[in-house]
Amino acid sequence: MGTSHDVKVANGRVLRAHDSGRGESLTVLWHHGTPQTGALLEPVLAAADARGIRVVSYGRPGYGGSTVTPGRTVGAAAEDVRCVADALGLDRFAVAGASGGGSHALACAALLPDRVTAAATLAAVAPYTEEFDWFAGMADPASLRAAREGREARLAHAATHDFNPASFVAPDWAALEGAWGPLGTDAGAAGAAGPDGEVDDDVAYVSPWGFALADVRTPVLLGQGSADRVIPEAHVHHLFAHLPDAQLWLRPRDGHISILTALPVVFDWLLDAAR
Repeated sequence: MGTSHDVKVANGRVLRAHDSGRGESLTVLWHHGTPQTGALLEPVLAAADARGIRVVSYGRPGYGGSTVTPGRTVGAAAEDVRCVADALGLDRFAVAGASGGGSHALACAALLPDRVTAAATLAAVAPYTEEFDWFAGMADPASLRAAREGREARLAHAATHDFNPASFVAPDWAALEGAWGPLGTDAGAAGAAGPDGEVDDDVAYVSPWGFALADVRTPVLLGQGSADRVIPEAHVHHLFAHLPDAQLWLRPRDGHISILTALPVVFDWLLDAAR
């Protein structure tokens, strides 16, 4: 399963990083979704190992042993990733992520152009905007609506909110019952550890990100399930319209979890983009 490292960053913070430690064709820095611990999941490792890819991940602040950082922005992930990459001796690498992890991967592509070769996202969140109905199509937008009112409101909401099963469609449940079962287990562990990481993620998604999508100059692959009821398809169309060098890949039957079954093809694309 690789090794874990505690990386010290500014202001005495610690980031818990994870490294498969194997693979010479490419290094991919994987950004986890909300909520996750940041640990490397078996289906991610399997897809990477089959392609000779070294995969590195880390827990965003508030997750999996990383120091809570209230008020962090999506863009703040770039400096954290720079610190992780420096600590592990990584020069150039690709970035990828699922759900909100995809949004944080875009931050690295925008703000670390000297390090990032390409970016890929699956079911990524778009920056909050009134250019389209940002909440439309979400089965349960209550958490993100609370986040619009600030961190304290989102914390209060966390005390009473339970996951809405209607957020997942049948292919999502099938993926969780199959190869992507470890994701569900990891999400449970992240949630049991406390709400801070998830709260700060949600507040970051609906606040200014600290960079513009136009700043992303690396190639980007945007994967999206049209049946997604967590982050609906309108989000990926907004990303596609505002990213300078993006490819859009829609999978009509996939929801928020089942889109992850496309990860092997995503890794193939990242390998091609790095050549």
